[in-house]
Amino acid sequence: MSSSAVELMVSQTKSRIDVAALIRRAPSGYVQPTPTQRSLKADTIAAIDDAMQSMRESVEGLMSGTLDMGKAGAAALAARRSLETAPDLFLEVSRLKEKHEETYLHSVAVAGLMGRLAEQLDMDDAMVEEIGRAGILHDLGKLLIPNAILNKPGKLDKAEWRVIRSHPVLGYQRLLELGETSDLILDVCRLHHEALDGSGYPLRLRDDEISLAVRICTVCDVFDALTSVRPYKKAWSSSEAINWMYDQNNLFDRKLVLRLGSLFG
Repeated sequence: MSSSAVELMVSQTKSRIDVAALIRRAPSGYVQPTPTQRSLKADTIAAIDDAMQSMRESVEGLMSGTLDMGKAGAAALAARRSLETAPDLFLEVSRLKEKHEETYLHSVAVAGLMGRLAEQLDMDDAMVEEIGRAGILHDLGKLLIPNAILNKPGKLDKAEWRVIRSHPVLGYQRLLELGETSDLILDVCRLHHEALDGSGYPLRLRDDEISLAVRICTVCDVFDALTSVRPYKKAWSSSEAINWMYDQNNLFDRKLVLRLGSLFG
């Protein structure tokens, strides 16, 4: 993409395509029934807090030279289970967190979305867990970006954009240094800003050069960005985000966009 995913997404006109109607016409079994709303808001808040704490412990160890995949997996599992129980409530609660927790919470939300999407695609349990861990670690490089740039309230200049756009490679290199990280997680960390039309970064990959795991992360990453409040934009509803993403058939895997939409249909 020619600019950051978030800036690109929010600068576009919202789609007029009714993806919800497409999902309703999908074959039987494509959309799972809405789970019983048995979880109270307090339970969802607790689950997200647990996920964020596990992520913090994982990242703190990583920054000091060790990587606890067990903590990363625990964070991803907590997010996925909370999202599975009450998807709309998960989104609502996750938007209430403090600004300074934004990077952590974004990764927890993306991990939950990626795990649920992997389940929708009938991946086996081991792959679902690995996809979730990749979501937790996908934005690791942002923690290596100076806070003055990462949290800047105003518009970034060209030099600052170059620094921000370096975060996938920074995270990838950090994981390489630590070793014992799967190729799937390494790819997701480095390539989650690639786009199907070759306009992404850092390698300008296109189409079949982009793996399924990376495509899943890209869709979930952008969806969470669109549905989150930022200093420069209001949050879009889940349906607005899905509709817009579906309309951008040159950027995202449309089949994955529909599957993601089915979680909130």
